[in-house]
Amino acid sequence: MLNLTGKNALVTGIANNRSIAWGIAQQLHKAGANLGITYLPDEKGRFEKKVKELVDPLEPSIFLPCNVQDDAQITETFQAISQQWDKLDILIHCLAFANKDDLTGEFSKTSRQGFSQALEISTYSLTQLAGAAKPLMTQGGSIVTLTYLGGVKVIPNYNVMGIAKAGLEMSVRYLASELGPNNIRVNAISAGPIRTLASSAVGGILDMIHHVEEVAPLRRTVTQLEVGNAAAFLCSDLASGITGQILYVDAGYEIMGM
Repeated sequence: MLNLTGKNALVTGIANNRSIAWGIAQQLHKAGANLGITYLPDEKGRFEKKVKELVDPLEPSIFLPCNVQDDAQITETFQAISQQWDKLDILIHCLAFANKDDLTGEFSKTSRQGFSQALEISTYSLTQLAGAAKPLMTQGGSIVTLTYLGGVKVIPNYNVMGIAKAGLEMSVRYLASELGPNNIRVNAISAGPIRTLASSAVGGILDMIHHVEEVAPLRRTVTQLEVGNAAAFLCSDLASGITGQILYVDAGYEIMGM
């Protein structure tokens, strides 16, 4: 039976109850993990209040702001974790962003600023957080991030985010190679399209979801909790021999050719 009792898990990227990160946090908690949650700070504190109210039933022992575009804040976040926890076992990376204007229309019109920002937040942040987590994973650990089919195949309107996810998937492999000798495993889940705050910025997201429901072998898309189950598995000892992999949780859509 899947058991994460005694494991300390840091979950990033929860925005609301539709977030895939929220589904993962619930399943990690159900499996017995002790949770730490980070949120994106804003001037009026709206995100903090919203996320805190959502995650309170999971009784996280750590609740911290963390903007991955701020190196000092990343350092402060992991210093606070090291002071409160004796070790870190699990890191969940659910961070992605691109300007809405860069997720519709012609890819060649992606702005320089939009391209850089999408890769900084969606791709480079995994490397940043993994590097910060490494010294705290003194007994080994598991790092899981989220990707999408648009990182390996052309998806209408996914545009610059496809480039970001391609880089993210390659980052998983390089990090798995680097961190493996420390018994730290790094994997990604490629989830089917789910309507979230982030995905709503992609032009035609509802059409994408309906298409998957018609074509995928299971004739449906997946839920946040199903992705959460897969993440909990990858973070458990049941997946002790798995690293550097992209696990598709998409009702089988990825296998279809036509």
